[in-house]
Amino acid sequence: MNGCAVMIKVFLKENSCEREYPEGTTVYDVFKETGQINDQLICAGKIDGKVVDLRELITADCEISKLDFNDADGKKVYWHTCAHILAQAVKRVFKDAKLAIGPSTDNGFYYDIDLDKTITPDDLEVIQKEIEKIIKEDLNIEKFTLPADEALKLMEEKNEIYKIELIKEHSSKGEDIQFYKQGEFTDLCRGPHLTSTGSVKILKLTSCTGAYWRADAKNKMLQRIYGISFPDKDQLDEYLKRIEEAKKRDHRKLGRELDLFDIYEEGPGFPFFLPKGMILRNILEDFWRKEHEKNGYQEIKTPIILNQDLWYRSGHWDHYKDNMYTTKIDDMDYAVKPMNCPGGMLVYKRKLHSYRDLPQKIAELGLVHRHELSGTLHGLMRVRCFTQDDAHIFMTESQIEEEILNVMKLVDKFYSIFGFKYTLELSTKPENSMGAAEQWEIATESLKKALDLNGKPYKINEGDGAFYGPKIDFHIEDSIGRTWQCGTIQLDFQMPERFDLTYIDQDNSKKRPIMIHRVIFGSIERFIGILVEHCAGALPTWLTPEQVRILPISDKQHEYAKKIEAEIKGWGLRASIDDRSEKIGYKIREAQVEKVPYMVVIGDKEVQNQNISVRNRKKGDLGQMKLSKFIEIISKEIQDKQID
Repeated sequence: MNGCAVMIKVFLKENSCEREYPEGTTVYDVFKETGQINDQLICAGKIDGKVVDLRELITADCEISKLDFNDADGKKVYWHTCAHILAQAVKRVFKDAKLAIGPSTDNGFYYDIDLDKTITPDDLEVIQKEIEKIIKEDLNIEKFTLPADEALKLMEEKNEIYKIELIKEHSSKGEDIQFYKQGEFTDLCRGPHLTSTGSVKILKLTSCTGAYWRADAKNKMLQRIYGISFPDKDQLDEYLKRIEEAKKRDHRKLGRELDLFDIYEEGPGFPFFLPKGMILRNILEDFWRKEHEKNGYQEIKTPIILNQDLWYRSGHWDHYKDNMYTTKIDDMDYAVKPMNCPGGMLVYKRKLHSYRDLPQKIAELGLVHRHELSGTLHGLMRVRCFTQDDAHIFMTESQIEEEILNVMKLVDKFYSIFGFKYTLELSTKPENSMGAAEQWEIATESLKKALDLNGKPYKINEGDGAFYGPKIDFHIEDSIGRTWQCGTIQLDFQMPERFDLTYIDQDNSKKRPIMIHRVIFGSIERFIGILVEHCAGALPTWLTPEQVRILPISDKQHEYAKKIEAEIKGWGLRASIDDRSEKIGYKIREAQVEKVPYMVVIGDKEVQNQNISVRNRKKGDLGQMKLSKFIEIISKEIQDKQID
């Protein structure tokens, strides 16, 4: 070490030790000196929790940790670099292409392109080959900044109209503009990135769709190219297998095949639930009602359309109007509700409350409508109308932690019953928030404390809270490893204030209650879509619309089959008879395809012995047994809410 240099103390998180380095040492130098550079690709580093390039200079005492592809932040850096490689390849193939934005996503990356020509599968193959060349060239990736006027000039020379628009927005803040350069390609970008294009090992383009610039239908439709990449081929192969499995499990396909639900061109984003789908839906809602009643919730129903004044009061008209459907009634402005909470406020406000009444738990299975862009619609996962399993808990400040913990326990119970693992995420104050900073601080700290007491790990998602309060999100994991955000707990000081909600405290003074917004399923529709894909359509017996199908081998057994059906239905089970003149093998195959959990086969022997032969869709032939024994088996399975 140079004795004349200014020395900086660096705490190495992985090694749990502190070392000294000369000022200006890079993050990469530290990892190399401590032996952390090995066969495993290091994507980036963290300095005091901030993700940075490996080339970042260390200028002050700090804590450093490394990020590889197994870290979520490391993966984002890797995929963000791939987006730049994709954009460079597009510009090489189509010189007139204009570049919009190219971020990493939860499942890879994309780049939005403005090009007069429609990109075809053949074009994607040409772009793919150019990508492979760029990776092989192992181009050094360099970061640099320019003053706004010089940045603007650079992008004007390249005629990158979308980059120019972005620079003009940032120039008003007086900040320098950051770029990344690799070979002949330069892109406006906040980074961070890998050190070279050769660091990327396997990159595959997957699809091309349309996307409006800035997700606004008033803007031009661009072409969005998606891709995925991994450090080795085995990971890519595994990913592609999961994609194929996901296609087989697609709830849109299964919903149609199993006659559960569908969406028609007469109502894009507005799902139709068919008779079998309504059985599933009603079972879920009945289960929800019983569990909420056990936990002290009272159910309400509020109107779908309410006047504009209410939405001004709640803050939705100012913060959410673009997502709302509006109408006029008697020359007055109304909105179709995008959320249930303002109606819940009016229900609470209808009478005077004492501190003894709190916490008050008001639940609602409320139908809401939101204006989603057509390009974002996806079966039941992204719709324009859905039923939220909402609840609003009104409480005192001293009750916050206990009530949040109670909700977390209830969510845990629900997800465990359906066989879902889940992760927790705390989202903090967004840019478009309303309310005092002190209230946000109290709310955020209350959620943190409850999460710590809950004892399960969680991560913090900065700036992604609701406009009225911070929130805890529950991300469930399905059987092929995908995650879905379903449940949420939002702590709100703002709405009780905007609606002037009060309660009478012990000293007879009026106090303001604090409020929790929470859902567990998230939306009934989306949860059904996730559940269908999780089970590949083979729903647990307690949920499946048809639990038993009775299969007589010939016409001679029809009378006995009807008797068996009546007895099974008498026990509250859902059963039907397939009395068609088809071979028994064909009937069994059809029942299997339709995911019926149990098949009761009846032939001459069964009639003679006054018993039944039972088949299970997963275990196959269970042999002959008395009907009473079968009722006992299936009833226990349903009562215990067993899952395969």
